[in-house]
Amino acid sequence: MDFVKLTDEQIKHDPEQQLKNFKRTKDFLVAIDTDGCVTDNMSGKQMLIFHPQYMEFYQLWDMESYFREVAEYYNLFSVQRGCNRFLAIQYTLRALHLRLDARKAAEENNVEIPAQEPLDKYIEYCEKNKLGLGNPSLVKYLNTMPKDLYLYKLLGWSEAVNRMFPYIKIPPFENVEECLKIMAEKADVMVVSQTPYEDLVNFWGDNNLLKYIKAIAGQEMGKKGHHIETVKKACGYAESNILMLGDADGDLKAVKQNNGLFYPIPAGIENEAWKKFPGYFEKFINSAYAGETEKMLIEEFSAVLLKTPPWEEKGYVHADAYRVKQETRKHLYKKLHPAGKLLVL
Repeated sequence: MDFVKLTDEQIKHDPEQQLKNFKRTKDFLVAIDTDGCVTDNMSGKQMLIFHPQYMEFYQLWDMESYFREVAEYYNLFSVQRGCNRFLAIQYTLRALHLRLDARKAAEENNVEIPAQEPLDKYIEYCEKNKLGLGNPSLVKYLNTMPKDLYLYKLLGWSEAVNRMFPYIKIPPFENVEECLKIMAEKADVMVVSQTPYEDLVNFWGDNNLLKYIKAIAGQEMGKKGHHIETVKKACGYAESNILMLGDADGDLKAVKQNNGLFYPIPAGIENEAWKKFPGYFEKFINSAYAGETEKMLIEEFSAVLLKTPPWEEKGYVHADAYRVKQETRKHLYKKLHPAGKLLVL
């Protein structure tokens, strides 16, 4: 089964159909995340698109350092790295409301930190109705509350993010295509992600990588664990024959809830992880990866992701913490968006 792109109408009425109709051709299944795993675009997308767009929509520029610090922590450097955009905003708003220094900065600059309750209710609505967090489900929720201006603004932000994606182009990591070719020879390969479906298809298509995969599951199809579960049930793969490649704790949890195996692409050493992958994949195919090998790689991976935010650490100074990632921000803006708005301390 070659990859066939779903139409907008198909996504609207049955976004999971490509997963439920997945055709098994090999004994093994490999699921791959995209952002931060196949391509080094996590920092670029968050620092250049997600966060500036949110500050623009909600007029948070006068507390930019606080918003960026918290949003970057949850999206890039914590165990929540790679989570859905709406969950990341939920985490970010919760932290900003709890931080006395952030609330003080907002008050001094006449900035209103957005309310969290409407976002909480949308997320609860999706959980109750078993919908993926994304623009289609947000539109459905908005139709139940058509006079709620907060929801229009939230949808506007999410749509603006999607519109800007195509203009921030970052190529795959080294050795990715070579590894995909090796995978496709022995396994059925699918993409699982919390990025919108259209953006995923565009990225994989623009980089001539669609020929290696059979299906793409984006945020419209639910969570990553559900993506894998749906295909596993449809095709009957042995759990020991399922492998997930990812850069975030959510990727690890997604495959482990399906009793599969995990190969990490840790932040900061992604090229090295891809370079070593063929050897580990050979172990996986030969039933020699589970156990000590996987355990060692997961331990190394878990040590990279933070579990406690810096503002809860002893001796924390906000300006110093903001400067830690300042060179990364400056480099990305200079390279990809030189006219963009950025606070430099």
